[in-house]
Amino acid sequence: MRRKRTDHGGGQTDFFYLFGALLLLLFAVPLAQDIEFLDPDIVRAFFFSVLMIVGARSLKGGGHYRTIGMLLAAVGIILALVAIGKSSTLFQAASLMSLFTFLLVSISYTLKQVAFGTELNTNRLVGAVCVYLLLGVLWALAYAFLELVAPGSFTGIELAATTGWHNDWFYFSFVTLTTLGYGDITPVSSAARSLVYLQAIAGIFYVAVLVAGLVGAYISEKQSS
Repeated sequence: MRRKRTDHGGGQTDFFYLFGALLLLLFAVPLAQDIEFLDPDIVRAFFFSVLMIVGARSLKGGGHYRTIGMLLAAVGIILALVAIGKSSTLFQAASLMSLFTFLLVSISYTLKQVAFGTELNTNRLVGAVCVYLLLGVLWALAYAFLELVAPGSFTGIELAATTGWHNDWFYFSFVTLTTLGYGDITPVSSAARSLVYLQAIAGIFYVAVLVAGLVGAYISEKQSS
């Protein structure tokens, strides 16, 4: 007998929109750095704002997750817009922290739905990929924040990165998450090194646990059908 679908956490979230917003962010922001007539700060603020709006939408049915997420999204969008062109460390740090906190909420809720979903389907697989990409963006923000408040924590980053966000943080974060470790950007301070090895561990364990969880869900679904 086919198992009846039951939703978890107030309804199954459609993760395709979140996945699309993440891909736009990861491709458009670095591209703007290479196209001279586009202002990287404006493009970055725009696509981070899109990510927060879509991310808040993905918290539908999440109860307190949705309330906190919408509040953080509103604050984050305002700070991201205010921080455009600003050299103030305070504005830049506040913007990065609001984004970081919002991503933590999004990751927690998305991971909850992915881990405790009632059936193995395409949407759940896309949600699992979204968590992985969100982890990369999350650590990129953490690296940018650390370099902002403690300049010189990394070597191999262009000077522009020390004044705030730079696209190299995306690159370095995902290279670390996938444990490629090219070595062109190097953590120098103890805090930076701690963030790097924690991300490497998180990347390895997430993939291992994810695969085990999805295989378990597949076996369970086959046995129930």
